Amino acid sequence: MAAAAPTAERVPGRGPPGEVIHLNVGGKRFSTSRQTLTWIPDSFFSSLLSGRISTLKDETGAIFIDRDPTVFAPILNFLRTKELDSRGVHGSSLLHEAQFYGLTPLVRRLQLREELDRSSCGNVLFNGYLPPPVFPMKRRNRHSLVGPQQAGGRPMPVRRSNTMPPNLGSAGLLGRMLDEKPPPSPSGLLEEPGMVRLVCGHHNWIAVAYTQFLVCYRLKEASGWQLVFSSPRLDWPIERLALTARVLGGALGEHDKMVAAATGSEILLWALQAEGGGSEIGVFHLGVPVEALFFVGNQLIATSHMGRIGVWNAVTKHWQVQEVQPITSYDAAGSFLLLGCNNGSIYYVDVQKFPLRMKDNDLLVCELYRDPAEDGVTALSVYLTPKTSASLGDSGNWIEIAYGTSSGGVRVIVQHPETVGSGPQLFQTFTVHRSPVTKIMLSEKHLISVCADNNHVRTWSVTRFRGMISTQPGSTPLASFKILALESADGHGGCSAGNDIGPYGERDDQQVFIQKVVPGASQLFVRLSSTGQRVCSVRSVDGSPTTAFTVLECEGSRRLGSRPRRYLLTGQANGSLAMWDLTTAMDGLGQAPAGGLTEEELMQQLEQCDLAPLTSSRGSLPSPSPRTSLTSLHLASSNTSLSGQRGSPSPPQAEARRRGGGSFVERCQELVHSGPEPRRPLTPAPRPTMGLGVPLAPPKTKLNETSF
Repeated sequence: MAAAAPTAERVPGRGPPGEVIHLNVGGKRFSTSRQTLTWIPDSFFSSLLSGRISTLKDETGAIFIDRDPTVFAPILNFLRTKELDSRGVHGSSLLHEAQFYGLTPLVRRLQLREELDRSSCGNVLFNGYLPPPVFPMKRRNRHSLVGPQQAGGRPMPVRRSNTMPPNLGSAGLLGRMLDEKPPPSPSGLLEEPGMVRLVCGHHNWIAVAYTQFLVCYRLKEASGWQLVFSSPRLDWPIERLALTARVLGGALGEHDKMVAAATGSEILLWALQAEGGGSEIGVFHLGVPVEALFFVGNQLIATSHMGRIGVWNAVTKHWQVQEVQPITSYDAAGSFLLLGCNNGSIYYVDVQKFPLRMKDNDLLVCELYRDPAEDGVTALSVYLTPKTSASLGDSGNWIEIAYGTSSGGVRVIVQHPETVGSGPQLFQTFTVHRSPVTKIMLSEKHLISVCADNNHVRTWSVTRFRGMISTQPGSTPLASFKILALESADGHGGCSAGNDIGPYGERDDQQVFIQKVVPGASQLFVRLSSTGQRVCSVRSVDGSPTTAFTVLECEGSRRLGSRPRRYLLTGQANGSLAMWDLTTAMDGLGQAPAGGLTEEELMQQLEQCDLAPLTSSRGSLPSPSPRTSLTSLHLASSNTSLSGQRGSPSPPQAEARRRGGGSFVERCQELVHSGPEPRRPLTPAPRPTMGLGVPLAPPKTKLNETSF
């Protein structure tokens, strides 16, 4: 293509309709008539040929337009015939170019076609929509002291609010935010008070956290989802969320419904009423930033990688804080809690017996196993066989534990009934990862591990005999794929704790990964965790970005023939909550594309964000995910940029790592080079600022190659 002449000329304002106009669009020549180009008034071409827009001409005198010639061809054909043939051109690209050229009839036709493809009522998987809730009033009188707490034998005050949940009738809708500005994030950017930050569910209950308040919904068989609780407006952004809605055989009976939220080192706990309303139980302090918040039965558990665990027991109303080794992973099963630490040890705490077996105000923390290489345990998963009881201390247990290490190793340890006194024994070791393992899951049929290399997943088939893992052939390789999930470079626009990829689902059923490729995406991809096969993809019905998601295993109806349902819950940037029926999607497995994202789909997702080279992570801590590593890794958190070049940490980032921050990869690499840190007393840190189915047998196919 010859270079276009740099001189700007004006096309004569008038000319015969049959005049031939020569165009050079992106280096490709087109010829048409003036009448064809100008029959739509007030378009780019009518302005161009009337002289209102200055033009460039190439050496042949053709008007040069610096646009894509491939997309221009169907546009010119539409101007000639008033018919649209968009074969070979993506609809979004065609719409974008039609808007650029100001071709209103074509824009309207393309928008109508897009609206028909994307109904506001969703597709067959769309199950429900909850609009943004009422924005609550501010919480008051939160500093009164009531009752003692224990922290390693030292009394600590319980701060309790005298404020009951306010009357929300005149507070206004969430869309009308109050005049007060929300608290800034560490990066200096304002938080978005109206977006959904976190979503969690338990049985027939859902908890949704916004920036400064949370709400709870309950599913009623006849009337559907009903709002039953809304918290007062808090002073700081909510970073962690936990919900318990039913404990089988629990001591609290019908009073076992609670919701908790954590901000920094502070934890707020509410009791929920089944028919609506709730009351604040108290405010508790861990002394260090809370990285994981969850319930084990009636017990509320809070952990931090800085080496502290807090337990609140609903029966004794007792809050206990204990210092342990720096915690890098956890998992809960039955009534006990397993903790993976950076010194290679796996500890367990029987939280059910905790209030009855305390000595000197200390938790009963016992070492269960130590890694042979003393690598940090960065991911942990325990599987209780049908013959396993709920306590490690009972005889006849068969307990299987899979864990990942900071050096990329995957190990399976097993405790046999005849070796209960000697503890678990090493069963298998895999060294297929070259990056730290961030997630691991041992289920009835599969072993799944995820490492820090762009969420690279390796899976194995697990052979069992009478419910217990078989030594021959043990675990055999099944698949290898990636769940690409990019995180915002500045951490703004969402909470990473609400974007955990999974895997989600019961351990005796097929589990799934939830993939959101770019931070501002409104489309999610659901994929089998065992093979990476796509189950379905969902897109927000209102077009707003998805900011948080989770999977809920919901109880079945009491009606005859009903069964439990699995739902995907998506929180949107506008404050709404959408629900998608994953049970129906799993029943229709095989109708979706066989693999992950196609190359075209991946490029469409990446077009929504700026892929500038990213340096090492922010000082803010990544978020934990239940039954996996305490710190969820995203690509933007890595110290390796997208182009494959390593960035050097800036002085503030180095200071953040010295204080215990930094990315998950950096902390794991430090473990590899320096080994386990000696235990040292921890001092309370200052309050930080806040940043942002049915069982299906896996197909017997050849190993899947790495895909997106």
